[in-house]
Amino acid sequence: MEAQNIFLYLIIVFLSLHFVFTTLKGRLSPANTRRLIRLLHIPIKSPVAAAIFARKDTREFLDSSIKLVNEEDDFGFNFDFKPYMISKAETINRALDEAIPLIEPLNIHKAMRYAILAGGKRVRPILCLAACELVGGEERLAIQAACAVEMIHTMSLIKDDLPCMDNDDLRRGKPTTHKVFGESVAILSGGALLALAFEHLTEADVSSKKMVRAVKELAKSIGTKGLVAGQAKDLSSEGLEQNDVGLEDLEYIHVHKTGSLLEASAVIGAVIGGGTEKEIEKVRNFARCIGLLFQVVDDILDETKSSEELGKTAGKDKVAGKLTYPKVIGVEKSKEFVEKLKRDAREHLQGFDSDKVKPLIALTNFIANRNH
Repeated sequence: MEAQNIFLYLIIVFLSLHFVFTTLKGRLSPANTRRLIRLLHIPIKSPVAAAIFARKDTREFLDSSIKLVNEEDDFGFNFDFKPYMISKAETINRALDEAIPLIEPLNIHKAMRYAILAGGKRVRPILCLAACELVGGEERLAIQAACAVEMIHTMSLIKDDLPCMDNDDLRRGKPTTHKVFGESVAILSGGALLALAFEHLTEADVSSKKMVRAVKELAKSIGTKGLVAGQAKDLSSEGLEQNDVGLEDLEYIHVHKTGSLLEASAVIGAVIGGGTEKEIEKVRNFARCIGLLFQVVDDILDETKSSEELGKTAGKDKVAGKLTYPKVIGVEKSKEFVEKLKRDAREHLQGFDSDKVKPLIALTNFIANRNH
């Protein structure tokens, strides 16, 4: 009888703790919820969250960001960066998974899912969501737009890796899409992602005026005023001697090939979030800085890291004779330029709400300090 009583007491205690935890979980912030989970040693049950934690590229991504957690920056506040990025990544990955089901044509959808769910840092969609919230919008309004910019980005990677372009065999630590599915399926899956991006964007619950502007921003960022222009210039500049090119040519490539989609990601988020023209322009200038910052860091990493560390082929820019910042101004000067761009980016965020600006400051720091 005594053993039965003890067993009943234990059940009551367990149920009480479970009730308290469940109640608190609904009221706590994501960061504090995770602290409570760690304190009580309760495993995270979500299959999406488990998949994200298990993925090698995400673990490396978070490891490289650890020094930003609870670090006081120039704006004089602390920001718990890791939980924020995990939360946003989970939201985006779940939305992308739902947006691309395994339906006919099966092989095309398999290739689309292979390319977009292979990992990645999700910098562009997170930037879109953060910009929306910066100007007072709700995250739910920008989810479709965030997915759309990631679909466009993935499409550009598929095309970029093709033999007729950069001819790469490795992307995000895995064989490139055309290596797994063949060139024809890779090209078709890239085209399908491009079309789906615009279809998905138009499903956002915003006014027609905002939608038209968002569609225009996205289209401009990938056409002959954006990504395509940068890629064309990049290809035509391969093999040129250092004396034949200058910083102007290099900046043109980076601003268009990489920066234009990052800029569009932020601007679309600010438009959907209901930002004023002044706020949208400040967001645009901020995004231009981190767009160039992202590529300068990429150039440095390509020069200084291994393929295993990067998850893609290292040193290929140098072999192909591409224009890079280390090639034109050297690695040390490139690192100095990174610091300047980081300062400039922060300046454009002056005047916004100090709490809402924290994720963008942390994202800027991550882009500048990342190691892959």
